[in-house]
Parts: sequence; C-alpha cells; structure tokens
Amino acid sequence: MSDERFDVLDESGQKLGKVLHRDEVHRRGLWHKSAHVWIINSKQELLLQKRAPQKETSPNMWDISVAGHVPAGETPISAAIREAQEELGLHLEDKDFRHLFTVTQEKKVRNDYINREFNDVYLVSGDFNPSTFLLQEEEVSEVKYIDYRKLESLLAAKYPDYLDHPDEFRELFKYLHKKYRN
Repeated sequence: MSDERFDVLDESGQKLGKVLHRDEVHRRGLWHKSAHVWIINSKQELLLQKRAPQKETSPNMWDISVAGHVPAGETPISAAIREAQEELGLHLEDKDFRHLFTVTQEKKVRNDYINREFNDVYLVSGDFNPSTFLLQEEEVSEVKYIDYRKLESLLAAKYPDYLDHPDEFRELFKYLHKKYRN
C-alpha cells in the first residue's frame, strides 16, 4: 500500500479538509489534484514519456512529459518541480513553468480504482537533451520528442500506443496552434 496521502477535494476543486491515503482516494473515487507538465522545444516538439511496463495504469503507453499526484500539503507547482526531478532528473524552478489551465479527468480504471482529478497543466519551454535525463525506472522506460501537430494527428487517428487525455489535449493543442499561429 502506498504511503501517499492526498487532500480530498469537492467537485469544484476546493479542499474538504480531509486527507486520505492514495489507495482509499482511488477506491472511493474521490477528487484530488495532479500536476501535468508538457515540455516543448524550439522545434515545436513535445517531449513524451513511455510509461514503465510495471505501472499500475496504462503501462507501456506514450504519455505526458511529466505527471504526478499532488500530495497533501504540497502545491501543484512544487509537485511539478519534484516530479520533473524524480522522473527525468530535470532541475527546474517555478519561473520555468507556465500554467496553461486546469482540467478535470474522470476515469474508471477498474471497479476498485476510480481516478477523479483536477489536473493543473503546465508548459515548460526549453531545448533539453533526452540523453542527459536520468529516467526513474519504476515510472518511465524511455522518452522522445514528437512534433505537436504529428501527435495531434496520431491521437485523432486513435493510434493505440498513445494515452489520450481528450479535454487536456484539446486545450493544449488550441494553445499551441495560437502560440505558433498554425
């Protein structure tokens, strides 16, 4: 059983004053927070991580650059900084992050695991060399850059190796198309 504890939220994202273990939060399908970080380079390529084969949910799927739950008492930006360090060995600071939006996600993984999250979505711009990353083996098996327009096409075609977050991707691609005017 995980020792992680989360602040339980109501349906509008406000803390209820309860702190529960991760397993109980997921078993009961209670709302909680996560931080999602997208890394984009100067070639307009997003960094993707391939989830490790032993991950409880969506193993071996290409996913968000960096993501993780926000433990009780931690801020989303602190969680984002910590997760970038843990998953990729990447040292980032508050100033490196641009908060884009917050999106809800509800997914029933199985009968005893319901994920209801408020995901704070951030963008980090930089030309990071993946060969210098220190990947957290329990979480990440590999990383790659992909042109964001190509990723958008793969997701539209329901390409099976890519984890889809429809609401998040819709907002992310809308932001990137506006930013890059294409």
